[in-house]
Amino acid sequence: MARSGLAGAARVARWADAALGPGREAATADGKATLSDATAARAARELGLTVDRVRADWDTARLAGLVEVHGGSARPGWRLRAWDRDDSAVLRGWVALFDAWSLAHPEPAGHEPAAVAEVVSAMPQVLSFLQLSAGPVPVAQLLDLLQQRVTELRTERCEIPYGPRPEPVPQSRPDDTTALAPLLDWALHALASVGALTCGDGQATLTPLGSWAVWVKLEQICVAAQSPAGNIEQSAEDMLRGCAQLRPNAARAEYRAWLAARPVGSAVTELLAAARGEDALLRGLAFEALRVVGAPAEPDVRAVLEEPTLRPYALLWLAEHDGADPGDAHAVLTRHEATWLWVDTAAAVADHGEAPLLVRHLESAVQPTVPALLDEVRAVGHPRTVQVLVALAAAHPDPALAKAVRRAAFQVHTGGS
Repeated sequence: MARSGLAGAARVARWADAALGPGREAATADGKATLSDATAARAARELGLTVDRVRADWDTARLAGLVEVHGGSARPGWRLRAWDRDDSAVLRGWVALFDAWSLAHPEPAGHEPAAVAEVVSAMPQVLSFLQLSAGPVPVAQLLDLLQQRVTELRTERCEIPYGPRPEPVPQSRPDDTTALAPLLDWALHALASVGALTCGDGQATLTPLGSWAVWVKLEQICVAAQSPAGNIEQSAEDMLRGCAQLRPNAARAEYRAWLAARPVGSAVTELLAAARGEDALLRGLAFEALRVVGAPAEPDVRAVLEEPTLRPYALLWLAEHDGADPGDAHAVLTRHEATWLWVDTAAAVADHGEAPLLVRHLESAVQPTVPALLDEVRAVGHPRTVQVLVALAAAHPDPALAKAVRRAAFQVHTGGS
């Protein structure tokens, strides 16, 4: 259903990608990423559509994330790139359109912006009622519910001005039924225009796709409310520190709760910022959290491949995202990258783990012998190399091996060979 509903938007987005890519004429003329008249006419001719249809599909593509707007230009979004191979990209695109329903259909003229905003804020409860009803609901019943919710919103704000107040002048309240009826009609038709519900014969019914989307939203609210370790309000760095002692399943539940409470884009940015810090443990945990994010994180993860500190983690993430088995994903790393990751992981163990764990970490090295490992560790240039080798020498029970490791640490420290 999502693919069918967004087929026109995907078609126009693909046309724009092919016809208006870098080095070709601009798609926009007004600095707002709306199609210029000439471009819209050209698209209509080449696609066999009307100009109005092209413009409508272009706007839908923007709202669904098939086209990303940057200033006065537009470029294909990650969802368009993943469209044919990733069903979740299609569903996320439709949910983005669903979230933007109030932009997809012009609001009626002559209403106060505050009244429109109140209706938009109240509609999630109306949609939840429709979802729980699992069938047609009379619009009159939805109007009563909308009026109740708008009244609750006004009460929750409790806007009581200070100082002397003039005598109230009788006027029509924005939440009167007569004032809300056209706004409810607008909201229902806007939601119908994105495929979330159907209206007819004085009743409204969620489509299967609309019912699924509302269920997903309710599930996200429940997940966010059940943050097992209570880190949902924390920054990414503090949340990751709070997850450091949790078992993997409990940590993933915490990541899901934290992610459900904030926009995906800003969450990914915050996680990558935490990964750039000095704490190697947080670096690894940040990419575990990004695995929970999944496909929406791909462009940002791919963008950090040029950062030496994050490159090995990003390569493993991308390999697993593309379907590689986690046990085989390390094959995408060069020997240098694998050694750097070994040192970085050892730094995390040295800072937060126990001595036996650091000794066992030796077994995960790609080098067949300890002398070979030490040679490559010295050459890799990790900033924590000295601390890692000193900690390993102190933890290892074999005196001869510990001595060799201490010698390697001294050589790195003095710049010797």
